[in-house]
Amino acid sequence: MARIELDLAHAYRANPQQDSDYALLPLKMTFDDGGAYALLGPSGCGKTTMLNIMSGLLVPSHGKVLFDGQDVTRLSPQQRNIAQVFQFPVIYDTMTVAENLAFPLRNRKVPEAQIKKRVGEIAEMLDMSGQLNQRAAGLAADAKQKISLGRGLVRPDVSAVLFDEPLTVIDPHLKWQLRRKLKQIHHELKLTLIYVTHDQVEALTFADQVVVMTRGRAVQVGPADALFERPQHTFVGHFIGSPGMNFLAAEVAGDKLELAGRHLPLPVGKALPDGALKLGIRPEYLDLASPGAPGAVPARVRQVQDVGTHLMLSAEVQGTVLKARLGVEWLKLAAGDEVWLQLLGQHTCFYVNEELVS
Repeated sequence: MARIELDLAHAYRANPQQDSDYALLPLKMTFDDGGAYALLGPSGCGKTTMLNIMSGLLVPSHGKVLFDGQDVTRLSPQQRNIAQVFQFPVIYDTMTVAENLAFPLRNRKVPEAQIKKRVGEIAEMLDMSGQLNQRAAGLAADAKQKISLGRGLVRPDVSAVLFDEPLTVIDPHLKWQLRRKLKQIHHELKLTLIYVTHDQVEALTFADQVVVMTRGRAVQVGPADALFERPQHTFVGHFIGSPGMNFLAAEVAGDKLELAGRHLPLPVGKALPDGALKLGIRPEYLDLASPGAPGAVPARVRQVQDVGTHLMLSAEVQGTVLKARLGVEWLKLAAGDEVWLQLLGQHTCFYVNEELVS
């Protein structure tokens, strides 16, 4: 296992001149030994580029990669002792499950007794002990991907195991089982695991630390609660959550906040810079208020969706539609009704130039 440090940038084209020329903008990042990390973001944000640089499949155009303080920038994946699991299963169909799992160990001339013991341990973790003698060709897609995961995990001496969207081909109802298994395996083996995905549920349920990426930038690194409660960038607020954070344009002048045609006092103890900013609040924290309440603004109901356990209210505030998660007791609300929304509170965030005001 290794501590991985990145101090680099990467462009696929020669002589990059502007930010859009880079697949990865300049960054400094550390992945601690034994940690479980996820690289999360939409397609094209740079997460697979970062993973391939860590694995050695790609050499960064600028900067370096360190494993435990050693410069490995130009070393191969084999020299780095990396295991990588890809989106589609990489297995040998003509071999049995046991032979597939043993293959990385036999390649390294590990004694047969150790191989048998390790293969048994990994098969048990993956709930495949009863399938060890089956040929891989006849197995379902999820079982084949479990073999692929097992081949990445079977070597106890790897520096890190890197996963590139490994559950994409798995049926949705089986994904949660494999995520749970990976989490359990991480706790048992204490391997350094780095997991690439565009699925926030996968990232937040698997990783202890999530790296949220957009347009070649890592805009926030943190645990799930920090990403949800205090997004450091508006992209994180928008991307994390279902639906994402509400944003509303506002203006600060002295100790007043101009918002939706109303002049509201700033929250107690909150100092904000004069000028334009964005207010952000999660649907989970956007409540209804009595007319004229401090920190509340009027809104017009656009839609009320009953999703069983709660209602999802869509209401318009000066041309901006905000979402609020409400209790089912508000089912009597209908399109066209006027309501007041409590926008200012302890969970309200403020953003200048897309960055959180601390």
